[in-house]
Amino acid sequence: MTEDEARSFAADWIEAWNSHDLDRIMTHYAEDLVLVSPIAAQLLNDPAGMVRGKDSLREYFQKGLNAFPQLRFDLIEVMRGLSSIVLYYKNQRGTKSGEFMELNPQRKITRVVANYSA
Repeated sequence: MTEDEARSFAADWIEAWNSHDLDRIMTHYAEDLVLVSPIAAQLLNDPAGMVRGKDSLREYFQKGLNAFPQLRFDLIEVMRGLSSIVLYYKNQRGTKSGEFMELNPQRKITRVVANYSA
């Protein structure tokens, strides 16, 4: 992934979330993805905080958008790897997040590990 590709991906991902358009958000994710997040643990009442598959992810994201109607992300930094990206951003409350994302050759997210400031 080039620097320009990483920045473009990050900008589109942030814009999708800020639009609250769930269909647009979901275009970034592969069918067989796995997401691990402390927020998922909280919203889904699941200590593992794991979401598997695009349909389950859509349900989880809908719960998140409903729970946080003022949700907004501001990108701080983008880091890139060969087939991965890390998006470091803050939300509308100032909480900082770092999401590690593995991407398939079609640039769809297959794995997410979300981390939040303490």
